[in-house]
Amino acid sequence: MRAVAASRFTRAPHHNRKDVGQMAMDAKAAASRDLVLDARDLACPLPVLKANRILREMSPGERLRILATDRASVADFQAFCRETGHALVAFSEADGGALSFVVRRGP
Repeated sequence: MRAVAASRFTRAPHHNRKDVGQMAMDAKAAASRDLVLDARDLACPLPVLKANRILREMSPGERLRILATDRASVADFQAFCRETGHALVAFSEADGGALSFVVRRGP
């Protein structure tokens, strides 16, 4: 999955997979169609503010993946989704301390 700079966002490319050996990667391929916001090294409240700007332009049900390093982002995204009607569908911590949030746009 290709992440983009915090000031830009784009859809990660989706490649057709015809090889039977790669059929197990379907879930990963579906996730690669999510928009990705790279908000690493941005301090609170910038990751949430930038995510909000992108989510407003998305259709209901579309998903945005946010990469952040600010520890306050955990509580920030939980409160943001609770208050705006968006769904925080996934949260994980990768090696190196990066946090990954997946937010599905609400109605």
